Amino acid sequence: MSMLFRDARLADRRIRDVRTESGRIVAVDRAVDAADDDQVVAADERLLLPGAIDAHVHFREPGHAHKETWTTGSQSAAAGGVTTAVDQPNTTPPTISGDAFDEKASLAAESHVDFGINGGVTPEWNPDSLFDRPLFALGEVFLADSTGDMGIEADLFAEAVQLAADADVVVTVHAEDADLFDESARERDAGGVGRDADADVWSQYRRAEAEAAAVERAVDVGADTGADIHIAHTSTPEGVDAAVAGGATCEVTPHHLFLSREDATELGTYGRMNPPLRSEERRAALWQRLVDGDVDIVATDHAPHTVEEKEAGLWDAPSGVPGVETMLPLLLERARQGDLSYERVRDVTSTNAAEIFDLPRKGRVAEGYDADLVLVDLDASRAIRGEDLHSKCRWTPFEGREGVFPDLTLVGGEVVFDGDEVVGDPAGENVRR
Repeated sequence: MSMLFRDARLADRRIRDVRTESGRIVAVDRAVDAADDDQVVAADERLLLPGAIDAHVHFREPGHAHKETWTTGSQSAAAGGVTTAVDQPNTTPPTISGDAFDEKASLAAESHVDFGINGGVTPEWNPDSLFDRPLFALGEVFLADSTGDMGIEADLFAEAVQLAADADVVVTVHAEDADLFDESARERDAGGVGRDADADVWSQYRRAEAEAAAVERAVDVGADTGADIHIAHTSTPEGVDAAVAGGATCEVTPHHLFLSREDATELGTYGRMNPPLRSEERRAALWQRLVDGDVDIVATDHAPHTVEEKEAGLWDAPSGVPGVETMLPLLLERARQGDLSYERVRDVTSTNAAEIFDLPRKGRVAEGYDADLVLVDLDASRAIRGEDLHSKCRWTPFEGREGVFPDLTLVGGEVVFDGDEVVGDPAGENVRR
C-alpha cells in the first residue's frame, strides 16, 4: 500500500505532506504529488508522529497466555500507537538460550506490531548459549536473587555484562538492591486484599534508597567492562541522577510518572509493581527530569495480570500493571495541556529508543525511514476505560484519566489500527531480522 498524508503536522509543528511506499517513507515536503494508486489521507493538520517504540513489555507467552498473548498484547500496542514492542525474558521458559528465543519468536509471529525479544540471565544461565541467536539485547538483569525471578548474584551479573560488552549488546538492568529492602514492612501489613489492601506497605518494603544504590553498582560494572548500560523503569529522581552521572541511559514508566503513593489506597494490590510507587514529591521530581531531558525514554513495563490474580493479598498478588495502550495517549494529553512539548513526546517514545537500541530505520518521520506512523487528533481527548482497552486483562491503573488516542496507526506502511479497531492479519517483524 502507498499512502499520502496531506497537511500533517509534525512534532516540530511544521505542516508537511508525507508519502509512504513499500513500507518506507519516501517523501516529506510541502506539496507532494500523489501517485495514481495512493490512498490519500486528509490529515487536516492533525499530529503525525513516528510510531512509539515500547522497549519494555511482558506479553506473557510462552507460559502465561491466560494473562496476555502476542496477539492481544500487540493489538493493545497498535491501539495505543506503539508500533514496536520489546518483550522481556521472564516467561516460562525464560529466554536464556537460543532454543528459548526460537520458541518465543514462533509465538511472536502472531504480533500485529514489530517486535524485539530480549534475552536474560538466571542462576542456571549458560554463558555459552546466550549469544547463539541474534538477541535484541541482554535483557533485564537483576542484582540479587530476591529481587525477582530473573535474579542473579553480583559475580554472575559482572560476567554477563562483560559478555554483553564483548558482543556490543546493550544491557538493560532492573536496578533494586534487595539488601536494602525493609523486611519490617511485613509487620505493618493490615492483611487486606484487592483494593482493600494497604499497597503503600509495598512501597515501604521496596525502599526508594534501594534503587539509586543498585544503579550506582550497575554503572560501575558498566564502566569496568565498557558495556552500554540502560536502566529499566527508573522510579526515583535519585535513580535518574545516578544513571546520568554514570553515563547510562534510563527509562521511566507511565505509572511512575502519573501515579504516586497517594494513589495506593485507591489502587490496593492493583498498584503493586516493581519498583513500587514512590512519594508524590519524588513523582513530581521524576516528571521534571522528563521535561528537562534527563530521562531518555518512556517505556511501559506492560505487565498484565488477571483481576482474580490481583485480588489476592498484598504479599501474594503478582507485581505489574498494563500500560502499552495508554503510554502515548497519557503523554499526548499532558502535551496538549502545555506540560510537555510534542517534540519531547516524540523523542522519549520513539526517536531516543531507536538510537539507544540501534534501530536505524525507526523513530523519525523522514525519508528512508520505516513507515511506522501514528496520526492523532489533539482535540479528541477522552477518558481512559479499562473495558475499552485491548489487553487481555481489561483493567488499567489509569481508569478515568484523560488520553489522546490514535486515529490511525501504521506499521510498515500498513494500517493496523483505524481508530476503532485493530485491522489486518498479524504481520509484525523481528527488528533484528
